[in-house]
Amino acid sequence: MRYISTRGAAPTLGFSDILLAGLADDGGLYVPESWPRLAAGGTGDYVATALEVMSPFVGGAIAPGAFADMVREASATFESDEVTPLVDLGDGLHLLELFHGPTLAFKDIALQLVGRLFDHELSRRGERVTIVGATSGDTGSAAIDACRDREPMDIVILHPADRVSEVQRRQMTTVPSANVHNVAVEGTFDDCQDLVKAMFADVPFRQRMRLSAVNSINWARVMAQVVYYVVAAERLGGRHAPIAFSVPTGNFGNAFAGHVARHMGLDITQLVVGSNSNDILTRFFASGTMTLDEVVPTLSPSMDIQVSSNLERLLFELLDRDGAAVAALLDDFRATGTTALDPVLHATLGDAWSGARFHDDEVLRCIADEADRSGVVLDPHSAVGLLAARRCRRDPSVPMVALATAHPAKFPDAVESATGVRPVLPDRLGDLFERPERCTRLPNDLAAIQAHVEACVA
Repeated sequence: MRYISTRGAAPTLGFSDILLAGLADDGGLYVPESWPRLAAGGTGDYVATALEVMSPFVGGAIAPGAFADMVREASATFESDEVTPLVDLGDGLHLLELFHGPTLAFKDIALQLVGRLFDHELSRRGERVTIVGATSGDTGSAAIDACRDREPMDIVILHPADRVSEVQRRQMTTVPSANVHNVAVEGTFDDCQDLVKAMFADVPFRQRMRLSAVNSINWARVMAQVVYYVVAAERLGGRHAPIAFSVPTGNFGNAFAGHVARHMGLDITQLVVGSNSNDILTRFFASGTMTLDEVVPTLSPSMDIQVSSNLERLLFELLDRDGAAVAALLDDFRATGTTALDPVLHATLGDAWSGARFHDDEVLRCIADEADRSGVVLDPHSAVGLLAARRCRRDPSVPMVALATAHPAKFPDAVESATGVRPVLPDRLGDLFERPERCTRLPNDLAAIQAHVEACVA
């Protein structure tokens, strides 16, 4: 398998190189040259399906036995034997729980594997990298847990100061490992993401620091997330039976993984995007127009995003893989704050995609109602996904799977406000609020961030 950039001006590379590069040299995101197809079969066994789904993307870059060991080790870090258990909510609606990993969020599914892939490839090459990443809350802790104490890497995570939950922050800042560095940026997640992209765009700095990325701009993240779509289908009728998914998303990587599963042959009749008040994605699917707006803090902070990086991968597919056209569209978006798809192209999205936006009061009502109805306690992000599933579902004969992306104890204030009961962290995190924190607060200034990164890895 070879990989090309969504902007068409970077070298074509193999899996190991795009794993370590993260972002392409031309500022684009890597995608496979072609989409592999799923064979018939599949039993719902997570590890077996993961190996089958991901192996074509890895190709010959890693020995099959070594890759299988990494997949098994990553899956073993989850508390559920099923890794991603399904909960039947009745009427053909299901909740896919993706939060049973070490940091209680769906990001663990990919990052527990990606950390091992990085360690394997860097050790094989005898190299060392500096991983830089931006987080709206969950990616940071999952990346830190996956990379902590690994000799070939330092990891520097930027998060928006005062805009993540206390649990999310402490899961990042209480890790004592010497190779872990946290930065609270005085700005939004989009500011953090722009700073990371700017560091990659500064070629001398990128080369000097040996920068690499574990955000969802890294293809390996998306590849690993495709697996649970296929597993869910296997458990609910088979790979070729109709199925629909609802995805709470801000950066669009989780939703794009469903799009990849559809390309690979899964019969996904509908992909629903759930948004909070930061609804650039739902506005895009409704109108074909992307328009920047102010980032509004909400009860679902991991979705407090206005620039959805992974949408670029979908645009690349919509524009017939024309990298120059993608680059021109995104340049226009950055220059003017708005851009629009050709109406004919936008019309092609209608059958496959839909979206809905929900404000905090609706989210709180959903958490309360679902706790009363089924006894299932949702975090605010998962509540957005369930609300979108119920509002946008077109065919009640087709199973609808809503992705539950985080444990309710990561957002205890919101859950307690809705239900009157404060969710409890698992025992392994019981002393989280007593652990000392390590974090540096910095302005939204590229030079200050770069100087700090250099100091961290000196």
